[in-house]
Amino acid sequence: MPKAHPKRRFLEDVGALHSHPERVRAAIFETHRFFDPLDKVQVKYEMLRAHAVDGRSVLAVSGEFGFSRETYYTVLAAFQAHGVPGLVDGKSGRPGPLKLTDEVVAWVHALHRREPELSGREIAERMAQELSIEVHRRSVERLLGAAIKKNG
Repeated sequence: MPKAHPKRRFLEDVGALHSHPERVRAAIFETHRFFDPLDKVQVKYEMLRAHAVDGRSVLAVSGEFGFSRETYYTVLAAFQAHGVPGLVDGKSGRPGPLKLTDEVVAWVHALHRREPELSGREIAERMAQELSIEVHRRSVERLLGAAIKKNG
């Protein structure tokens, strides 16, 4: 099996590998070796530049660079907020357990210390009754499991 090119591995590791380079139809990516359709950050940047500098329409550049018009505006907002680092894809999915604030986490740990025999389901049920916060039992189990691993 052939080894992956080092640049490809790097792009993958940093979240910049374009999963659909074949969608990039911009002429600049076909005529100049400097431009690499595998580099999603470069593709996004050049899409923004084509609109801002060359004055081309959002619809035209988004299609040519392999993105939807909606994605163009998402990329633009990320670039305006964070510069080039904002063009790197973040992790997919939610950023974390949104309902488990620091206060709720402290409550769960205190309850678990007082009543270690309670299951994740029972703690989740108590949380719903006492705090009016509904979470899945697995969220509680993961939280307690992380604490056990951390404190070893």
